[in-house]
Amino acid sequence: MKKAILVFCILTICHLSISAHASNLSRAVHAKQKPGLHVPAQETAEGLTRIYTNLGPKNDAYLGTDGWSITGFNSFGGSKNAFEIALPFTPKSNSHLSQVRAALQYDGSGSNQVNFSIYSDQGGTPGTLLAGPVTVTNLPNFPSCCTLAVAHFTPLALTGGTRYWVVANTPVSGQGSDFVGVWNWNYKIFPFAGSNGVNGWSAEIGDIWPAGAVLGTVP
Repeated sequence: MKKAILVFCILTICHLSISAHASNLSRAVHAKQKPGLHVPAQETAEGLTRIYTNLGPKNDAYLGTDGWSITGFNSFGGSKNAFEIALPFTPKSNSHLSQVRAALQYDGSGSNQVNFSIYSDQGGTPGTLLAGPVTVTNLPNFPSCCTLAVAHFTPLALTGGTRYWVVANTPVSGQGSDFVGVWNWNYKIFPFAGSNGVNGWSAEIGDIWPAGAVLGTVP
């Protein structure tokens, strides 16, 4: 499949070239680095276990100044620039998902709210909707530190060794469809998926991981 190098920078302070499938649009946003900017992970909720996490240590949980752009169908770029991000995770054992925590922030445009959903896997991209969407409001401003977006789900049974996806996006229309935000990164080699909402999901491989955690109960 042909690939194109797309460059996207909302803040215009710095730039990053990203290799992406031509049928979709991958975007990165950056803020001016602030020395000493660390993002402590919030404590695990009482009674819940970490089913999956790629967050770093408490005082350096993720990169608070770099991330993937998430834009709604009615945001500044319109439907042609709508973009959603999905993070894969695989529980080690049978469990029940109750909560998602993500390093997702508001970039100052549109309604301050975003949706989180859980999907099955279909050939390396999100497949069938299993839970959600759950709307999270009042996200912290990008770039800033310390607060994770927390989405609460009705307990969802997960099968150990099976891949699932956490999807962050907006509704197609109405409240929240104009949201512009950033899902902050961790640096690792990983699979993820991107979609512009029109051409479907595309599997991607990169070294910048949307930072987050899945919590629940085991079994």
